[in-house]
Amino acid sequence: MRTPSVRDLPVPLARAACRVAERLASAGFRAWIVGGAVRDLALGRTPTEVDMASPATPERVVELFPRTVPVGVSFGTVLVQVDESDVEHTTFRTEGVYRDARHPEEVAFGQSVEQDAARRDFTCNAMFLDPRTDEVRDPTGGLEDLRAGRLACVGDPAVRFAEDALRLLRLARFAGALGLAVDARHLEAARAAGERLER
Repeated sequence: MRTPSVRDLPVPLARAACRVAERLASAGFRAWIVGGAVRDLALGRTPTEVDMASPATPERVVELFPRTVPVGVSFGTVLVQVDESDVEHTTFRTEGVYRDARHPEEVAFGQSVEQDAARRDFTCNAMFLDPRTDEVRDPTGGLEDLRAGRLACVGDPAVRFAEDALRLLRLARFAGALGLAVDARHLEAARAAGERLER
């Protein structure tokens, strides 16, 4: 285990993340590396991609960068192309009710790391790293869970799995690939939601 740092990213990814963060900062938005890259840095693994998040709306991101691809604008996601690297930027958001076991019916854009972290699947995927300052934000205790070798949902696992059945597959994937333990409460919640995989 280590403290995540942009210095441990591959140079092209670090450069791309810094360029995106600097451009967004010039427009008044603080941007963060989020999710798998931060988790992998904490585990001493080498990330192969970088996702970022900030309060900037998709429309504003498209205005600020010359090369973008609107891969999921309704969910706040725009692919920003920087040199030879692609950075997926998603606007901070909160989510409404999930009725199809996969997608929220509505998404509201947010303003804070804490808002964004609260809607994520696992604590280890809800950590944020500022590439400009190397500051780490960990509002749901992801680093503590990784140090303990456990995979834990953000909030109630029964709610998380009922919202999105794909999280059941992600539970198995992350537990196996990262060697993280899953406690009885999470396994029980996963079993209870198992039939939702059919959707």
